[in-house]
Amino acid sequence: MTKSIWPKASSQRVAKALAGHSAIGLAIAALLYILTISGILSVFNHELQRWEQPAAPELAAISPDAVQKAAETILQTEEKLTEHFFIQLPARDMPRAVITTDAQAVFADVSGDIGAAEHHPWAQFVLDLHYYLHLPMTLGLTIVGLLGVMLLGAVLSGFLAHPRIFRDAFTFRFNGNERLTQADLHNRIGVWTSPFIISSALTGAMLGLALIISIAIAQIDYNGDVEAVFEPVFGEDAKENDAPAPVADIAAALTYMQEAFPDTEPVYVILHEPMTAGQKLQILAEHPERLIFGDYYNFDADGAYLGNVGMADGTLGQQVAASAYRLHFGSYGGLPVKAAYALFGAALAFIISAGLNIYFLKRREKLRPAPKLEAMWAAVVWGAPAAMLLAMALSVAQVAPAAYLPPVFWSGLALAILAAAILGDRGAVARCGRYACAGLLVLGLAAHFAVNSGAFASPAAIATSAFGLATAAALLLPEWMNLIRRPQGTAATAPPRQPAE
Repeated sequence: MTKSIWPKASSQRVAKALAGHSAIGLAIAALLYILTISGILSVFNHELQRWEQPAAPELAAISPDAVQKAAETILQTEEKLTEHFFIQLPARDMPRAVITTDAQAVFADVSGDIGAAEHHPWAQFVLDLHYYLHLPMTLGLTIVGLLGVMLLGAVLSGFLAHPRIFRDAFTFRFNGNERLTQADLHNRIGVWTSPFIISSALTGAMLGLALIISIAIAQIDYNGDVEAVFEPVFGEDAKENDAPAPVADIAAALTYMQEAFPDTEPVYVILHEPMTAGQKLQILAEHPERLIFGDYYNFDADGAYLGNVGMADGTLGQQVAASAYRLHFGSYGGLPVKAAYALFGAALAFIISAGLNIYFLKRREKLRPAPKLEAMWAAVVWGAPAAMLLAMALSVAQVAPAAYLPPVFWSGLALAILAAAILGDRGAVARCGRYACAGLLVLGLAAHFAVNSGAFASPAAIATSAFGLATAAALLLPEWMNLIRRPQGTAATAPPRQPAE
């Protein structure tokens, strides 16, 4: 008999760990589930941005002179001098050039000519949901970071609560007992995906709590200056000098990058306090073979190189901090890595859902069923994606502006939960949720086609739309299979209702 590598556990310790695991799961399940499904979509944020605006100019590269032309053109149109200026350069998964100021964001073509305004409200809605839960930034980041900590605690307590979890990694009990089957799937998938879950929880906690921790450190050591806390990692800000000056020589800086650092891929031009004597020019360049999101290369206003910040070759802390974002969102390795992250994210969503189902099934076995709570949980599982798809349909149909999308989502989810509490039938709620998700997805895709029919054949639109249709079909597949298996002439019978609470 193979000896377990897990320390021998007393029944008392296991019971306490299991109780703690259940308590953590119940406390965070709904918000964590919402973060998980929004995180799956956030992995494909660039693809969603391109899908929302398929007619935007796409280019494999843009010359330094064209970038300079675009920068000078847009700065001359600003009524008020902007303090922040960014140029997003074409990249492999986002082949577009976008110029962003405090007042506007516009596309540029390969010649540096300015085009239409950038507009992807639904993709931004999804990002804001995952980053902040649509709360004020500091509060939202703190809550999301704490949820990451609690998810990490749930994973560790889950291991402690199941001493045989590794030995039984491939054990399944399909014996007609729904709770045991759900428990096996919950535990096995949890073990298989635990490296992904732990890394996501840890990096999510780091990203979410970084701001609140920096605020605390600033109060203790930096006289409340939060920016000073980040300077050892991200470099110092430019010293302000408001005297007028020409636009910095961006073309010279980009040309230098091509010659001196040919193995890097510049993705952003950042100009702090542009057109002033104190302006600071930075180029954020990716290192394709590294996990870091990139390094900042500093230049003076004439395009002379001043050195890099050190994300690529600085202290270990800098390199770890620079790796957290890409590790959390899977923005490395291209589409195969994104697909893997989506699969692991779907597994985490199932683990969360199954964990609550196990809790409710245990209550049934103890003759303490909670049909209303079960139905409300089903409303969260299916109502959250349905509310997100409702926001998508209204957005792409140009019915609801960006500011209305968070209220649409949260009020839609609240109404779904309320309706489920009244209905009290988990099975009916789940079926309605699947139908709603499929129907709203098809409706959103149809609205997108109607608005963007002239550009629908572009790679930015057709692949994402085709995947959306396939997803809608997959959501309806269980109902279609039930219809196929049902004998002709046999009426569908409603599932027995749960006893009232």
